[in-house]
Amino acid sequence: MSDYDNNLRGALFKNDRKEKDTHPDYKGSCEIDGTEFWVSAWIKQSKAGAKFMSLSFEAKEKKPPARQRPKDEQWQAGSQKRGGGGFDDMDDDIPFITASADMDMQSRHARRMERYK
Repeated sequence: MSDYDNNLRGALFKNDRKEKDTHPDYKGSCEIDGTEFWVSAWIKQSKAGAKFMSLSFEAKEKKPPARQRPKDEQWQAGSQKRGGGGFDDMDDDIPFITASADMDMQSRHARRMERYK
């Protein structure tokens, strides 16, 4: 390992393998906070005619994406952590619907049905 601190430093070199306009004009690498990046640069021209470099950075070591579990697996895992296997472990009472509210809904339904007899 080198004693030289490369943090916040990098280098670009002319891309001698450029075959298409989409390929970068310059390629290189840099280090930011201990992470190494590949650097690509394209020479562009602004509407006013000024030349500038457009840069792109890509981590040299790509972290694998986190495995996404299907929604059903997430739900099952969550219910197992709580000690149950789904709806079986739920109480019969639903706190926001009381017995009187349930009876009120039934009577409304019965009144509506009376209209159509």
